[in-house]
Amino acid sequence: MERRHFLRASVGFACCAAGVEVVALAAPRRIAVEARKFQFTPSEITVRKGETVTFVLTSVDFPHGFSLPDFGVRKDLIPGMVLEVTITPANAGRFHYLCDNFCGDGHDRMSGILVVA
Repeated sequence: MERRHFLRASVGFACCAAGVEVVALAAPRRIAVEARKFQFTPSEITVRKGETVTFVLTSVDFPHGFSLPDFGVRKDLIPGMVLEVTITPANAGRFHYLCDNFCGDGHDRMSGILVVA
């Protein structure tokens, strides 16, 4: 057995013998969010409380803003660039995200809902 596999098995056995639960950390779920005049796609996102998620943010037509105030998130989305924001919601509820860079007559309707269940 290779040394690293032996060490991994030994640590796992020792933790189990001591009553320690070993939890493998999963990569955050990635959710693509696209901004365009005057909408976000998707306009509703559902995640689980305690689930770590990464929003992959893009803009296709204008320097939009992405604001998720309840999580302290605020980003400028520049066309052609990709930004990532990772959060882990601790509380269930419905939280609004919105464009906070004025983008025209439909700007006030450019928002979405993050549902944490």
